[in-house]
Amino acid sequence: MTQLSPAAQAVLNATDYPEDWATRIRVAAAIGELLEQVLPATRPQHPNTLDERHRKVDAWAVRSQVLRLVAELEGL
Repeated sequence: MTQLSPAAQAVLNATDYPEDWATRIRVAAAIGELLEQVLPATRPQHPNTLDERHRKVDAWAVRSQVLRLVAELEGL
């Protein structure tokens, strides 16, 4: 199995399952589905930023970081 980034390893460490390929795929699928529910790819009625105490955070940057983590867990 390939070496995971600290973020991906932390996600797997938070599960109660053994670290294997099937677990990584299940966790990646769950995170991907969560992302689609919270920050879907198409948001026509919403702005492109999340406002956090007067600081603008690019929603698409957050989405792309989560998608990178999902791809890493899937081994892509």
